[in-house]
Amino acid sequence: MSLEIVILAAGKGARMHSSLPKALQRLGGKPLLAHVLETAASLEHSGIHAVIGHGADLVRRTFEIPDFPFAGVSGLNWVLQEKQLGTGHAVQQAMSGINADLVLVLYGDVPLVRPGTLRELIALAEAGNIALLTLETSSPEGFGRIVRGADGEVQAIVEERDADPRQKRISEINSGIMALPAGRLRQWLDRLDCDNAQREYYLTDVVAMARDENCPVRAMKIDDDREVQGVNDQAQLAALEGHYRMSKAEQLLAAGVRLLDPARVDVRGHLLTGQDVEIDVNVVFEGEVSLGDGVKIGPNCVIRDASIAAGTRVLSGTSIEGAAIGADCSIGPMARLRSGTELAAGVKIGNFVETKKAKIGKGSKASHLCYLGDVEIGENANIGAGVIVCNYDGKDKHRTVIGDNVFVGSNSVLVAPVTLQDDSFVAAGSTVSSEVPAGHLAVARKRQKNIARWKRPGKR
Repeated sequence: MSLEIVILAAGKGARMHSSLPKALQRLGGKPLLAHVLETAASLEHSGIHAVIGHGADLVRRTFEIPDFPFAGVSGLNWVLQEKQLGTGHAVQQAMSGINADLVLVLYGDVPLVRPGTLRELIALAEAGNIALLTLETSSPEGFGRIVRGADGEVQAIVEERDADPRQKRISEINSGIMALPAGRLRQWLDRLDCDNAQREYYLTDVVAMARDENCPVRAMKIDDDREVQGVNDQAQLAALEGHYRMSKAEQLLAAGVRLLDPARVDVRGHLLTGQDVEIDVNVVFEGEVSLGDGVKIGPNCVIRDASIAAGTRVLSGTSIEGAAIGADCSIGPMARLRSGTELAAGVKIGNFVETKKAKIGKGSKASHLCYLGDVEIGENANIGAGVIVCNYDGKDKHRTVIGDNVFVGSNSVLVAPVTLQDDSFVAAGSTVSSEVPAGHLAVARKRQKNIARWKRPGKR
């Protein structure tokens, strides 16, 4: 039985008090809608339709950015709901593009529903039934109630504003997620009216229509409220962020990672770990990150789109982005490795060292207070404290090449393009703007002058 998926994501999110449409509010570093699209894409389907309204152009542009952190969806169709007249009206906008037997309705602000749960729901609907995802809760306020008959079968879904006192005491609520037979759904949508407190066309009204036509309505009840938790304000988003963070931490713990405090690690992307990995507090992972066996990450680090090989230690306060780090390196504390950095095994990058487009060979080290940009450094080189590679002339970037076993003394400036050949030595405080041959000492500074009988300036 063929399946197409409709995601309702047209809401403004007024209670978020944000200029962004609700679909673009971020959870775990990604827009809410990206989570739902990724879940939908994991199901066997023949099409996904995202119904957007408020900020529709911004939503589309966001997902079309080339480096946007979302892999994309094959067959994604954007559907515009110009006027937000309710969930039934929203689904109706997408129906003209649907040719499947079954329609699965998801919500752009319900990001944590699991693919396995949805597969069970789809299987429940494959016999021509309506299948609803419901939740038993002690706090049903604000949600539509599942009204069952004496036989226990679902008779209707009553929205909170339209519920009478008896119905408001019902503890089983509607998640909004449902799977429906496409042919019948078209007929039911055409018969919807807006005779309710909100003056909207409710998708949930099709349940009563189905019962009138003896179409079975099956409810799949779950007990994990995180799966169906929607986001309507910043407090709900923060609560869901906590759930998301803990679920990621639980996955890491199950994989054998040592987390010094599971509540203070944020995974905002995909993290692949080896054995005996240790992560300290307040560490944030973004994008695609891999940690090899025995890697230790100190507190207060941010690591994005990076690979770190076995045995490397990343000390506190370090920022790493777009870098490939070899085995048994030492990074930080308070270092910054920017995009294009490649470190071979045994490299040391110390405190307040910044690298960008830097390829550094085995065993080399820059221990303190350096900027290394657009540079290639060979093996066993030593870059002293305060060394600056001047790679930018105000218009273009230029490259510096430093060979094997080179020593660059403290407070030296290397003006690119320049080459320091193997075994050369740069005296401290030098400004080097031309090639240093192999084995040579470069001294590029003015001769010291001492002034006799000099008097220290006094205070006025």
